Amino acid sequence: MKTFWIALSFSLSTVCASAQTFETRYERPVHNILQEVSRHFGVKLKFDSNVDTAGVVLPYADFRVRPYSLELTLDNICKYYDWNWWKQNEKTYKIKLYEYPRRHEDEGRQMLEYLSSKYSNKEQWEQRRAILIKEVRARLGFDRFLDSCVSDPRPILSKVRKHDGYTTQNICLELTPGQHVFGTIYTSLKKGKKPLVICPDGHWPSRYRDDEQQRLATLARMGAICVDFDLYGYSQSKAEVGNHNVARAHVFQAACSWKLLDWMLKNRKDIDTTRVAANGGSGGGTHTVLLTLLDSRVTASAPIVHVASHFDGGCPCESGMPVQLAGGGTCEAELAAIIAPRPLLLVSDGGDWTSTNPVLEYPFIRRIFSFYGAEQQVRNVHLPGERHDFGPNKRQAVYDFFADVFNLDRKMIDESKVTIEPEEVMKTVIRGN
Repeated sequence: MKTFWIALSFSLSTVCASAQTFETRYERPVHNILQEVSRHFGVKLKFDSNVDTAGVVLPYADFRVRPYSLELTLDNICKYYDWNWWKQNEKTYKIKLYEYPRRHEDEGRQMLEYLSSKYSNKEQWEQRRAILIKEVRARLGFDRFLDSCVSDPRPILSKVRKHDGYTTQNICLELTPGQHVFGTIYTSLKKGKKPLVICPDGHWPSRYRDDEQQRLATLARMGAICVDFDLYGYSQSKAEVGNHNVARAHVFQAACSWKLLDWMLKNRKDIDTTRVAANGGSGGGTHTVLLTLLDSRVTASAPIVHVASHFDGGCPCESGMPVQLAGGGTCEAELAAIIAPRPLLLVSDGGDWTSTNPVLEYPFIRRIFSFYGAEQQVRNVHLPGERHDFGPNKRQAVYDFFADVFNLDRKMIDESKVTIEPEEVMKTVIRGN
């Protein structure tokens, strides 16, 4: 009965539509064929706001249907219009416009298999790594952008504010003429040389939010120095550069990380240059990976809720410049592995694109670390019941990681001791602005 229904469902519509002939290319309204697909497979099809099926006609419509595979059917229909489908759950699929940084999980698996075939030992990997570093820098336009930057910027530093076990101080560096990087330095009150952690921000409302202050202040209380900064076009940066959603944001933010790291290492005598890290979540994870690739002085990396083989980051500040085309094609998992054999932490969850980390990206990266006999230097903390954020469990994973690799003081992990400062206190006043 089911086989008969399948044939009837798709063939009756063809028979009844008199306009469907060889001469008319067997055209049908795409809305109608998608309704039948939805009924046949027992799923709901949702449409993004920028996908309009009204009046749209699909040639060879019934011939695109694969009654044994919903996803092949959707492939055949969607690709004609430069659409794509995304599985939201077992009963719901969403049709969206094609997105160049986003792919299906199976494409990620195939990409990792392809990349793995390129190297089977340390020597082959290091040849590949050298190519990736060179081409990412070139495609990002990083060195050309640095040439346009202010060569020796004089920082604007606020007064130091003392808290329980740490201090905060605003920093402002002129990056390009008239455009600045605005940040805050969190410094441990512990004596002696301290590790430095550069903390690019993600696409949350601002770097002034509670969870970012809690993370950076706690790491400082544990014995580190941490520095964060505004995204391009966010908070104070917005008045200077305008819209965040431009390709320039990609290289600008990379330069913000690099310039802050460079200035801190050259001007702060309390930093242990053998312990330098990058740590950020989401879009901040993208720039954690990027800073690690661009600057060999980084000795540990902790990209949170970011690394995937099938998603490069959906914002121009993450994929505005075509760095993923480096080396004939790469992905964030391979770029994250460039830090090997130095310590790397991946934190993933079940509610975003990092849900595949335990079965795809982590084993792939661990294999690269094995070329150095350093499998123990990479770890994946997976939180299957959580979603995309920088919540308490994700922050705890960061504290544990840096306690281990930088010998920070676990006894100082207590976010209740952190003073949440108001936004206005954390802004820098520039004379003349």
